[in-house]
Amino acid sequence: MAGASKGEGLGNQFLAHIRTCGAIVQVVRAFDDPNVTHVDDAHDPAKDIDVINTELVLADLQTVTNRLPRLEKEAKANAKLKPLVEFVEQVKSILDEGRPLWSEPGIMNHESCSWLRQELQLLTLKPIIYLFNLDEAKLTDEKFQSQVKTLVSPAPALFVCAKLEDELRSLDEADRRELLESYNVKESGLVQLIHSAYDTLGLQSYLTAGDKEVRAWTIPSGATAPQAAGVIHGDFERGFIAADIVNYQDLIVAGSLPNARAAGKVRTEGKTYVMQPEDVVEFKFNVSK
Repeated sequence: MAGASKGEGLGNQFLAHIRTCGAIVQVVRAFDDPNVTHVDDAHDPAKDIDVINTELVLADLQTVTNRLPRLEKEAKANAKLKPLVEFVEQVKSILDEGRPLWSEPGIMNHESCSWLRQELQLLTLKPIIYLFNLDEAKLTDEKFQSQVKTLVSPAPALFVCAKLEDELRSLDEADRRELLESYNVKESGLVQLIHSAYDTLGLQSYLTAGDKEVRAWTIPSGATAPQAAGVIHGDFERGFIAADIVNYQDLIVAGSLPNARAAGKVRTEGKTYVMQPEDVVEFKFNVSK
């Protein structure tokens, strides 16, 4: 979550925007630089995290408070809604105490939690990824990073140096790799964030390749071949026959799809096949008129 700092508030328009997202990324300052101002005289990652989380709790409290009277009125006409009213009252009590809902297993695992997500889109029910912006010295400071991780555990914590990321943008692949290795970092911050976001949201990708383009398609982890085909077009799923699949690494080694076929690396899978992240796919389908 970028652009929000202590004392500014998150803003109603911004809050409305992030209610529709699947996860929240909090970008947290964790570097020292007198030339970069902070709302406080000295920055404190723990304090900044607490400020943002408080803003999220207050936003959820307002949403629940506004909705509860209407729900109570509906429950008078429909007794089946009474357990839901009691659950929402419990949620309000937790938020009143300043606690985010992600810290409450009883709420997160409750059968009515899906109602909160769908109907109220509460922010403190969304998974959070913490992205700590470090200076170059702290990027290799494992002790500091371990201390910071404890602030947000069990939520995922990533460590990047924005200055380094900016420098990487102007380098070719070989130079980027060499620069990252000099900091004992395997992947750029952007790549780390993509991987973490996919893991957090339960997503993966597969590839389609043709003469004109190679394209990645995002699907839920565990999706079957017909479901993956449906991401491209509904007709592909409805008329699914089979999928010709080759592993990406095998395709690179072979050099081309015909070579991969000749080497026996292309296989045909049916409707029950569960897609894998390195699949390169050609779908076969037939939609009768």
